[in-house]
Amino acid sequence: MARINPLAFLSDELNTLKEQGTYFKLRVLDDEQAPVCHFDGRKVINLASNNYLGLTTHPKLREAALEATRKYGVGSGAVRTIAGTMKLHMELEEKIARFKGVEACVVFQSGFTANAGTVSAILGKDDYIISDELNHASIIDGCRLSRAKILVFRHKDVAHAEEQLASVANLPGKKLLISDGVFSMDGDIGPLPGLCAAAEKYGAIMMVDDAHASGVLGRNGRGTIDHFGVHGRVDIQVGTLSKAIGALGGYVCGTRDFIEYLYHRARPFLFSTSHPPSVAATCIAAFDVLENEPELIERLWSNTRFFKKELGLLGFNIGGVTTPASETPITPIIIGDGRATMDFSKALFEQGVMGTGIAFPTVPEGKARVRTIVTATHTEAELSQALEILGRVGKSMGLIG
Repeated sequence: MARINPLAFLSDELNTLKEQGTYFKLRVLDDEQAPVCHFDGRKVINLASNNYLGLTTHPKLREAALEATRKYGVGSGAVRTIAGTMKLHMELEEKIARFKGVEACVVFQSGFTANAGTVSAILGKDDYIISDELNHASIIDGCRLSRAKILVFRHKDVAHAEEQLASVANLPGKKLLISDGVFSMDGDIGPLPGLCAAAEKYGAIMMVDDAHASGVLGRNGRGTIDHFGVHGRVDIQVGTLSKAIGALGGYVCGTRDFIEYLYHRARPFLFSTSHPPSVAATCIAAFDVLENEPELIERLWSNTRFFKKELGLLGFNIGGVTTPASETPITPIIIGDGRATMDFSKALFEQGVMGTGIAFPTVPEGKARVRTIVTATHTEAELSQALEILGRVGKSMGLIG
């Protein structure tokens, strides 16, 4: 008797995505993650990468990775709490702590696990989380894993966040107020000064996920805490090593006691093998570059200003009316309909621009967009060519006049 496939329902789900026009196949990068590269054999101007400063191919990072591999091998061989803590891991964490101006830091295997592992480690079912409605999925998952009660406040609405805090102020349990520093889909910046004041007023723990601000905002890329000058007012800072830093991983910063508590209770830290020595060494080199080559961040922002201005002049909806206005190198081209967005993305790719379509459930229904990100290593000529293609394809599809 033939066995019935218990996963057959997944084929139906995939067919639904195809009917909706939001089904996609993974694009495969053939060479380096660079401003101009080859995906699926096609040469494209890359506007889809989080490689803000071009550090994925920086010579100092390459050499650091090679030297560490020659000296220490290719893997750590264990989780951090058993035999997998290497001197390089400690050196990296100490370097990040100094860079961020905090007592201590712990590195996780990804930014996602840093968020999810931290929230679920410090809160339980008797506690409360007050969370921005557009916070990243890793924050949402961490909140759910903690089993704490979740109160959502309207995006960047400090008054509503304070109302939510006030509603539970007299109830037992810890309170955590949490926001992205930079929101990954719209590129806008969280209102940290107001949120910090609200957290202080009600004795809440203040937490910020600075993944898309690390290496982008603040002095030498120190993030939104430095950008707003709220040092000492944010209890938990989360960052990433996978975007502007150019490698892989996430990190959490705070007091020494807080970090040591995560050693004992953060499940991703306890049950995942630590970073290969090459990755730790690469990240150390990246922070050296941030300190010593500030011109990279200056070029990033120069390119960002140029691209945003010209893209807006083409007539695309890049946010600011019914959606938040971008304030960072993340610039969404908001189409709305999922199928139209994916068709636009495919047409751009065929004409030589890599701009990935993003639809539900990553963004709400009716908010589908092509998210573009410029980098420090794009040339103005490359950006101008990309803008010409964007305009031409947008007009041909009736997306702009």
